Amino acid sequence: MTVTDHPVTRRAGAGVASEGRGPRPPIGRRTGLFLSLFLSVIALVLVGLVMALSATAAPSLSGTDSAWSLFRSQAMWLGVGVFALLVLLRVDYHHWRRLAPMGLVVSLMLLVLTVVPSIGLSANGARRWLGVGPVVFQPSELAKVAFVVFVADLLSRPDRSIDDTGSTVLPVLSLTGLMAVLLMMQPHLGTTLVISGVALTMLYFAGARLSHLIVAAVIGAAATAMMVAYSPWRRNRMLGFLDPWEDPYGSGYQTLKSLHAMASGGVDGMGLGSGRAKWGFLPYAHTDFIFAVIGEELGMIGSLFVVVLFLGLAVAGLGVTLRAPDRFGMLLAAGITSWIILQAALNMGAVVAIFPIVGITLPLLSFGGTSLVTTLAATGVLMNVARQIR
Repeated sequence: MTVTDHPVTRRAGAGVASEGRGPRPPIGRRTGLFLSLFLSVIALVLVGLVMALSATAAPSLSGTDSAWSLFRSQAMWLGVGVFALLVLLRVDYHHWRRLAPMGLVVSLMLLVLTVVPSIGLSANGARRWLGVGPVVFQPSELAKVAFVVFVADLLSRPDRSIDDTGSTVLPVLSLTGLMAVLLMMQPHLGTTLVISGVALTMLYFAGARLSHLIVAAVIGAAATAMMVAYSPWRRNRMLGFLDPWEDPYGSGYQTLKSLHAMASGGVDGMGLGSGRAKWGFLPYAHTDFIFAVIGEELGMIGSLFVVVLFLGLAVAGLGVTLRAPDRFGMLLAAGITSWIILQAALNMGAVVAIFPIVGITLPLLSFGGTSLVTTLAATGVLMNVARQIR
């Protein structure tokens, strides 16, 4: 099957300019998909800002004399992220093709530096950060952006057919494996799973054979299972997920406290700011488990509202993917959308004990500057693709 025979590729490329030329207007127009994306992102950001104000008071007081310190930091990073979104949604997404190789090299170098003991910064047994003084960032977040842009560029080059697995599928899977190794040295299983899922999604939309993707997924699942089986703390975390009551004060503690917070919220919640889990009962309540705080304070109604917003973003992102002006835009949209939605699903699934805890934030809602800025920047690129739909 050729690239043009693939149903998704044929739909995305129908009635557009030839590859490489791209749409003429660099900004485009406000399409319905653009507005859907914009409204979903703004709503999620506003919910995240309100919940950051509620969830960061306790950790702020434990570290400083002010209950506002972490919220001020999050608000500052939100300003940077919104600025990045507004700038990038006005920059023609084709410009990023020229920066794809350099961006990938820089991100890989930063991932290597992260695991160097004298350079990388560690916390809670993980070495995932770089920085000097108060300026600290997480290179794995930047690596997601670089990975999506590079793979989109690689798979959309006119001289590379998706049927030639040696020049398309194998390089993408090899790059995924390399990034997985660097991420697992931190270790960071959550981002490894996200990168792997994004790679498979982009290969599918590029027209790769389903049999190749299934084989790659099986190999990846087997490798993940081995990492869990031969790592005592990962094995304990998996056992805590399967039966949290077996060790309620150890491996199952976070899962049980998360479920208790969600159950305490009931239908309409305990009220904004009235939750108890964030006061030291639920570890990482303002980062990895912000969804549990939402469930406790805003109840099932608030939780479902957040889920609906992510579903709206997913539907709009899929629409942009299917109607993108060209192949590069299609793959960019597929990569960015799958990244945000897969990460959100892993996070919310862990909070309600559908998935094991993999230590990953909820996009646009969790506390964390690097994650917030990079996600908003990526959605800016996605919106630019949406604006150029004909």
